[in-house]
Amino acid sequence: MKLFKEICVGILLLPVTTLWSQVDTTPTAPVPAVTGAAPASSSDQMMTPPPVSGQSYPTAPASAERSNYLRGGMTFSSAYTDNAVASVNGHPVSDVSYSVWPTLALDETTSRLHIVSTYAPGYTFYQRESLLNETDQNASFDLQYRASPHVTFSARDGFQKSSNVFNQPNLASSLTVSGGTQEANFSVIAPIADRVSNFGNAGVTYQFAANGMVGASGTFTNLHYPNQAEVPGLFDSASQGGSAFYSLRISKEHYVGVTYQCQRLLSYPTQGQNETQTQSVLFFYTFYPSKRFTVSFYGGPQYANVGPQLFNSGLTPAPGFKSWNPQVGGSLGWQGRQANVAVSYAHTVSSGGGLIGAVKMDSATASLRQQITRNLTGTIAGGYTQNDLLGSVRLSGTNGHTISGTASLQQQFSQHIALQLGYTRLRQDYSGVAILAASPNTNREFVSISYHFSRPLGR
Repeated sequence: MKLFKEICVGILLLPVTTLWSQVDTTPTAPVPAVTGAAPASSSDQMMTPPPVSGQSYPTAPASAERSNYLRGGMTFSSAYTDNAVASVNGHPVSDVSYSVWPTLALDETTSRLHIVSTYAPGYTFYQRESLLNETDQNASFDLQYRASPHVTFSARDGFQKSSNVFNQPNLASSLTVSGGTQEANFSVIAPIADRVSNFGNAGVTYQFAANGMVGASGTFTNLHYPNQAEVPGLFDSASQGGSAFYSLRISKEHYVGVTYQCQRLLSYPTQGQNETQTQSVLFFYTFYPSKRFTVSFYGGPQYANVGPQLFNSGLTPAPGFKSWNPQVGGSLGWQGRQANVAVSYAHTVSSGGGLIGAVKMDSATASLRQQITRNLTGTIAGGYTQNDLLGSVRLSGTNGHTISGTASLQQQFSQHIALQLGYTRLRQDYSGVAILAASPNTNREFVSISYHFSRPLGR
């Protein structure tokens, strides 16, 4: 384990001396979007391909993107769910929730810096199950800083504290699409229960030649259930990972490269912890047909070292083991003037996302946003995830899958007032997880009305 940690730490330190030695005060062009597509100008700056960028695909059409603004407002929402708490007398319990969120967001772009930060604290209360009432926290941070014409630092972090994973100021934004090779697994969703989740990524890239780039990054995830009694069969989990990559631009539209990655995946039964370590070498290819269209593929071997597995049944821990598995994936992103589309697929060893150990995960996500008229926008998003616990034959009932889908419409009534309504369908088949086995289906209808304002910065 000591050697494993030293390797991961070494990966993160590789580009540090390069970063500080390349600092330059010469003005440069604004930092481009990492996952968008090919450069907008004829400069020789390379893009960072989606498999190693650590960024998600844009969620808004190009015509809706605006920078250098301070935004704020207030959102009021109500939602009905037919599966608010665990099954009672063989039937799920329905409830209606009401939420209020003040929101504040900053989107600023300079010659070197692009920063987008959002904070939306709130309060949610329930019509029947008042014990579930709680304060909510939604915060995100995304930064790109060009230290020199060829060195770029990026960081992002997303934090959520809520009694419901779908409780967000933008009720249709719970499913994002990423083309990355190291992403959080939050696919196992409990009915209404206290939940804290956090995902972060930081990295640095250095373009050392006209068509060559190297980079390194680190990621972490945390999933915590403050009241374990609310989620029988689910557990806290965490992960840490590091990666280093080399990317070669073989033409304006074609990139190829290789990346080395390591992960430490943790889950926490009632006593002790389960730990899995992975290492992988992946080859990737990215194609940029146009400025706002990108297609990526990656694949390679992944080595997993699974430690002794602890269970809550009092049985002797299962011995650890080692295995080799293929890790493959791909993604597509297109951002038009009035619409955007993103699709991704990944097969990998990942954190359990609430299950008792690491899993072999197959995950597919997709989203489509279309501006129907000047003031009406429609969104469709969905995902499928199969989670198979590594090595735990005795807990085969823990294996299962999650299917989710959301459709929504947003109507802009004026410059400041908007109405949103939608529907979410969730099905989870995990026969060995008590909180999900009795009531695998959830239907949720929601409506919100919001007031928002924006102020240009520096004008």
